[in-house]
Amino acid sequence: MISTFGKWASALAFLVMPAAVAAQSKNDMRRLIADNLDFAVQQYRVLQDSTPADRMPRTFQHGRSVSSDTEWWCSGFYPGTLWYLYEYSKDAKVKAEAERRLAILEKEKRYTGNHDIGFMIFCSFGNAYRITGDKKYKDVVDTAAVYQITRYRPSIRSIQSWNKNKRLNCPVIIDNMMNLEQLLWVSQQGGDKRFADIAVTHANTTLQNHYRPDHSTFHIVDYDLEKGTVIQKVNGQGAHDTSAWSRGQAWGLYGWTIMYRFTRDQKYLEQARHVAKFILHHPNLPADKIPYWDYNAPQIPTSRDASAGAIAASALLELGQYVDKKEQQEYVTAAATMLRSLASPVYRAKLGENGGFILKNSVGHFLANGEVDVPLTYADYYFVEGLLRYKKWYL
Repeated sequence: MISTFGKWASALAFLVMPAAVAAQSKNDMRRLIADNLDFAVQQYRVLQDSTPADRMPRTFQHGRSVSSDTEWWCSGFYPGTLWYLYEYSKDAKVKAEAERRLAILEKEKRYTGNHDIGFMIFCSFGNAYRITGDKKYKDVVDTAAVYQITRYRPSIRSIQSWNKNKRLNCPVIIDNMMNLEQLLWVSQQGGDKRFADIAVTHANTTLQNHYRPDHSTFHIVDYDLEKGTVIQKVNGQGAHDTSAWSRGQAWGLYGWTIMYRFTRDQKYLEQARHVAKFILHHPNLPADKIPYWDYNAPQIPTSRDASAGAIAASALLELGQYVDKKEQQEYVTAAATMLRSLASPVYRAKLGENGGFILKNSVGHFLANGEVDVPLTYADYYFVEGLLRYKKWYL
């Protein structure tokens, strides 16, 4: 027969054990985050040395480093990641490299070739201003917003993503949701109100036209500029027109979370929650929660996309800030699994390898055999961002 003291001790142990497990889990994540950020600081010295001074890193494939000019849509991610790493490490060498790369990137503040000026400028100069408070960086972002809205098309109530080509008349892609952050931020920081108005209008049009009943998104919606109507909905980088391209789903999740952060409009929060549910409960999401390049790829298992996992992890951590405790736990637990997976040898490089990139196994454009199973700058960027967000909000 168990004594009264024994019953009390058992009950106390029952209460203490979950707390102990939670504390251990936090300690494990604290170590993982510190280990990976310390590694990233060292690894990016290799990336710096592998990249010409007048160019930006792009990928590493076939045993060699590949760089890009500053007009490439990813040109802001490397300096943006450097600013994140400087924020963490306070390493003066990291800051100096970030400043050198901003110097060659600044001319793109007037870029109008496509919608990606947000990726190029806000991820880099936006981070620089947030961390240093130096007004010269804010001035660059303010200028970029002016040029960004030159691509707004009133007849379709959207920002045109790419220029007209042989296959598409006026394409708008889900990725464009990410670049609304620059417009919303500039408007919030004393800029023209129309920047935010255009961002909201674009988001509302995307909500209306891009999403299927299951809350997956098309990659591209093509418009008739004269009539203002939809011509076609296609999946430029997905497996087929009705499939769910994994990075596109992650862009959407992140984009709707951004929209809610700035507007507090409940419909954006609800859409983010719907997209999160689609991603996290999809039957083809692997156990480590790093998705295949397309959720409906014809041959599964197939190439994983570490970039899609990193983007989704970072987005889920912010989304967790806006929901109740139960839902927050689901999102944070899933994001932690993604970060742990990305930090494992399966996805993370060894020091000095991989051309200096942090992560391996991302997919740029599978169907075109473009950058498949290689490192990509945006995978690194959102992985580091996710680590910092977890550290800031959940430890």
